[in-house]
Amino acid sequence: MPFHTVCKACARQRLIQRRLYSSAKRPRDYSGAVQALNALQSNFSIVEAIRKLGPGWNKLAIPEMIGWVRRIGYEPSDFDHLNPIHIAGTKGKGSTSSFISSILSQYLPTKRSIHAERLPSSVGLYTSPHLRFVRERIQIDNQPISEELFAKCFWELWDRLESTPPVPGHPDPRSIEDKPVYFHYLTLMALHCYLEEKVGTAIIECGIGGEYDTTNVLVQPLTTGVTSLGIDHEALLGDTIESIAWHKGGIFKNGVPAFTVPQAEQALAVLHERAQERGTEVEVVREHHAMQQVKLGLQGDFQRINASLAVAICASHLSRLGYTGVPDALDPAASLPAEFIAGLESARLGGRCDMRRDRELENLTWYIDGGHTLESIEMAGRWFASATSRAPEEDAVRILIFNQQTRDASLLARRLHTTLAAALDDARPFQHAIFCPNTTYLSSGYKADLVSINTNKDDVGSLRVQHELADTYDSIDPEAKVHVLSTIEEAVSRAREIAGGKKAEVLVTGSLHLVGGVIEVLESEAEKTHKGS
Repeated sequence: MPFHTVCKACARQRLIQRRLYSSAKRPRDYSGAVQALNALQSNFSIVEAIRKLGPGWNKLAIPEMIGWVRRIGYEPSDFDHLNPIHIAGTKGKGSTSSFISSILSQYLPTKRSIHAERLPSSVGLYTSPHLRFVRERIQIDNQPISEELFAKCFWELWDRLESTPPVPGHPDPRSIEDKPVYFHYLTLMALHCYLEEKVGTAIIECGIGGEYDTTNVLVQPLTTGVTSLGIDHEALLGDTIESIAWHKGGIFKNGVPAFTVPQAEQALAVLHERAQERGTEVEVVREHHAMQQVKLGLQGDFQRINASLAVAICASHLSRLGYTGVPDALDPAASLPAEFIAGLESARLGGRCDMRRDRELENLTWYIDGGHTLESIEMAGRWFASATSRAPEEDAVRILIFNQQTRDASLLARRLHTTLAAALDDARPFQHAIFCPNTTYLSSGYKADLVSINTNKDDVGSLRVQHELADTYDSIDPEAKVHVLSTIEEAVSRAREIAGGKKAEVLVTGSLHLVGGVIEVLESEAEKTHKGS
């Protein structure tokens, strides 16, 4: 069934959202676009209703998406002109996509080989979630599109949808409930924007899963890739690695090269079956030998396999575009061209293994890395252990800032503690643990780009999850001082207060919404300082 008609209660909630949005005229600029987009979010009751329906509930997602594509004046095959690269996976999707975008950007018109038969005019990257600005999700040549271009494309889509005649299931094109929900709308908008801007290659990252993911409206991508698989989004994808692999393998297309990384035996078997069903073969990429010498732009040992997958995908993709002099996609010993090395070294992805000095306290270092599954929280812990002081100075302090609002937060916190205690050989990896929701600021609440209504409002207001986390951590390490705060802004301030004049290392992990909020607070402070100087 369509996303927004899951149940009567959900329909009522969408009606409330429409009335709230319709109660005031919005400017047709970036600010107005963000406000309108937020009105398309699915609130907590809708998300919960979907979870209760179980895996595979949204089998009509792609037919519905095709309907939206046609309502805005396209056919799905029109997106073939973007020479898409389609990426699915549980871990490393964003990193792999960033490596691919960075490598391909080395072949832009100012640097391209004269031997290419089909040359990309620019490189698009559609990814999620965003950290500070929603326009980060839609990038061209490794930069978020401008506020002006975002607003232009947003309102063009809005007007196209409102000008179409009513169709079954969508009786009022001008209403909020008869428009695509948040992620669907952004996917349509990204594809529209890339066609309007004549993007030569678009890297499209799946949201959740693959088979029924909104992005799987693509008909004939040029290349597909599946990153490391793990258990996540069980309510939508199932709770076995085989089920997860089945969904991810849904992006494979007939005759389109498909690549993956070493996986669990059961997962790999399913991926091979899915590839065979779709008329292609999936190739397993091993770590490229060059990863031992190249200084990757993204930190963490685990990035080597993501970078290796990106190399194979780029080699296949460029070869299909007519480039010569590209490495063998499946030869881990193949010499890498200078463009590949430059792309790997210059790749950037905020909020992943992100280390930065505090601008107010020189003695404080922030270590920022999202971790929303057991596997990814372990990776974040191992990265922090490798980057931090293994034997801290006597007066040094380690601080944790953590939140995970919608998953088993206590289980993640326990896994993080276990990982770090072992890696650092220290039963007390943190002297302080700060827990806060994803609310950005104390006085103004959420920044508009960071508004989220798909979590339980009562839980956020009462700090229920954070108090549970505090109790859990107190049972893990009774000597650590636990802090429960109501906003990210307060958490950043508290970390600085704790640091004082001591050397301090702060790990921010868990929800990417938390990570984005911390980066927003830190960078907005820097921007204000710069403007005032």
